Amino acid sequence: MTNYHLPLLPDQTYHLFSRAIGNEKIFLAPNNYTFFLQKLKHHTGSVCQLYCYSLLPNHFHLLIKVRDERTLINHFEKVKNLTFDPELHELPTFTMQRFSNFLNSYTKAFNKTNKRKGALFMDYLKRSNAKDDDDFTAFVWYIHKNAIHHHLSEFIGEWKFDSYNSMISDAPTSLLRDEILEWFGGKEAFINFHQQEVYPKKFNFDDFE
Repeated sequence: MTNYHLPLLPDQTYHLFSRAIGNEKIFLAPNNYTFFLQKLKHHTGSVCQLYCYSLLPNHFHLLIKVRDERTLINHFEKVKNLTFDPELHELPTFTMQRFSNFLNSYTKAFNKTNKRKGALFMDYLKRSNAKDDDDFTAFVWYIHKNAIHHHLSEFIGEWKFDSYNSMISDAPTSLLRDEILEWFGGKEAFINFHQQEVYPKKFNFDDFE
């Protein structure tokens, strides 16, 4: 199920996607990619954890795990400075506000740097729930092969702006790397899985997904 209204529920995993309006790009320089991830962590790190990601010139993919209900409530009360009341407040709405703030903050900084005005993202946020094991595996695979899918690299691991190399590195990371590697049966199994052949789609820059 993919739509713009699927609630981001506690303890659930989601594939999130958005792209730039028209023929715009959301990343114009290497430091844009780093800044985007910094903004993501700053605004959403208290409501979700990041499994993996792929950032491409005009769109992005994220696989996230929403934090547990107690953690969300604690963060709600800290941010809002009031007691959470389930009769008045909704945690999915609060979680989406964090992502809205993230995208708005990135857009404002991007516009200021590049002397532009107006919206940057065509759609707010598409989301799909990982309902079962197959969905989770498919999302990880899709995200890490996305640069090949769009003719930006020839093999997985070549594109600098996705999470694959962080997954196989021993360097510290805030990604849920251990959970991903364990899911695939260890680092070697993870690497072997990602050595499957990838077939690039027929190129259409206006249809990046």
